[in-house]
Amino acid sequence: MSGRGLSDRALIWGIATTQFIGWGTLYVPFPLMVAPMEAELGWSRVLLNAAFTAGLLASGIAALPAGRWLDRHGARGMMSLGAVAAALLLAAWSLVRDPAVFIGIWVLIGIAQAACLWNPAMAVVVALAREPTRTITAITFITGFTATLFLPLTEALITGLGWRGALQALAAMQLGAAALTFAMLRRAPRPEVAAPAGSPVPLLRRMREPAFAGLALCFAAHAFIGTGLAAHLIPLLRERGWPEATVLLIAAAHGPAQVAARALLYAAGRRVTMRGVGAFATLLLPVAMLALAVDPASLVLTILFIGAFAVADGLLTIVRAAGTAEILGREGYGAIAGALSAVAVLPRTLAPLLLALVWEGAGGYGPVPWILAAVGAASAAGFLLAARRAPVTSG
Repeated sequence: MSGRGLSDRALIWGIATTQFIGWGTLYVPFPLMVAPMEAELGWSRVLLNAAFTAGLLASGIAALPAGRWLDRHGARGMMSLGAVAAALLLAAWSLVRDPAVFIGIWVLIGIAQAACLWNPAMAVVVALAREPTRTITAITFITGFTATLFLPLTEALITGLGWRGALQALAAMQLGAAALTFAMLRRAPRPEVAAPAGSPVPLLRRMREPAFAGLALCFAAHAFIGTGLAAHLIPLLRERGWPEATVLLIAAAHGPAQVAARALLYAAGRRVTMRGVGAFATLLLPVAMLALAVDPASLVLTILFIGAFAVADGLLTIVRAAGTAEILGREGYGAIAGALSAVAVLPRTLAPLLLALVWEGAGGYGPVPWILAAVGAASAAGFLLAARRAPVTSG
């Protein structure tokens, strides 16, 4: 892989910076915008969250064509234009006054996310890095602090500039990320593994393999758990009657534990494989959920849950990128990663609603951790199937 236009160090800092700003401007601020938009525009919280959900769906659906485009043409044009479009859409959001326009903006934001955020960025790393796993691990270590910075920053911007002014400031930051994306990828050659124009990406062949099905099950189940807990963890813990400070401390521990797991993986370097890391992380998922389920009154088990879940969650972010390349190969990576994202889009978007229905029907969160434990077991089974049935690849 010598002679590539970007060193691993340049990839780490370039991709990490653009992803840090991209997620920090396009994803993290939304919950903080809800209350001031409700107050000024009089729109319902249901409408606001429906627009956000539409964006998630659009991002998942667009992931597959975005991946196919990347495989055929490279990332330079798509990621640069996607990042510029994201900045313009944030500016458009700051001017919105019509609900239908707002929903349309979020659909387009979802498409822009598919063009410039995680999947295409990881495809660049997989194609160009000399050590893709270590490079991806370093990037996720940095981006793990996105919410830590952008939540208080966005809150400060809203306080000082109002929600419209805050969005315009975020749009300016995203425009800077777009400029950096273009400058970085201008030095990068088209990926060596990109399919020639007009030739078929081997997606259908891959989708017929047990390894693809196993990874699809694994990542879809993990997405269900992740978004479900993001929406319900704090009310679930509050239901157990602990002080609010304890509840918030447990929830906040997820981020640092997740970053610590990634740091340990980076330190391990070549001594581990993604098959091994994925098996460990996915087997840890049902263990974490069982710790949450078996004794709701136990603070020790709940702390064990948050630590185990954070470690599994942090590692699976890396496995989703580097593990897919290790198990299915680099050929047609963009389309394959896009297809895996598309499979996970419904579990990701429906999980908060389905768990809310379980809560309502049961009169509490009692069954929810048991359901999540079963979903975690499905994730582990899917990954173990993929690791065992992986085809021999040339990439």
